[in-house]
Amino acid sequence: MKIQRLFIPEREQKDVLEKMQMKDRKIRVLVAKPGLDGHDRGAKVIAKGLSDAGFEVVYTGLRQTPEQIVSAAIQEDADIVGLSILSGAHLSLTRRVLEGLRYQGAENIRLVVGGIIPAFDIPKLKEMGVAKVYLTGTPLKAIAEDLRSLMGYKN
Repeated sequence: MKIQRLFIPEREQKDVLEKMQMKDRKIRVLVAKPGLDGHDRGAKVIAKGLSDAGFEVVYTGLRQTPEQIVSAAIQEDADIVGLSILSGAHLSLTRRVLEGLRYQGAENIRLVVGGIIPAFDIPKLKEMGVAKVYLTGTPLKAIAEDLRSLMGYKN
């Protein structure tokens, strides 16, 4: 029997090692409410639901600036940041968070956005670099499965 060696290109080795190490811990999700929107019931429901589904969840609270969200994501070693936006400012707030993550060298942190998002803005969010967009009413089970899949876990 001939033994073959597995060759992983150097540029992909870091990603493979990170995924192997992640299998030993819970996925860390930072749930954030950027901007002046004062409605947080949905964000709290998502945070609790993800926690119940086995995720490690940090909820930042209301009225966070994009800079505060980026800082918290890095400090908490988040795998995913979930922005809950109902105010209509989803494009500008999301852009600022993504720019902040890139500026801090944390582009490996995935960003998902949920809330009241017009259908015509979803492609714009995806072009910016948003991994997933969730509209109001998306079942918690579907969100949890998506996030696991996003991080390379099998459901």
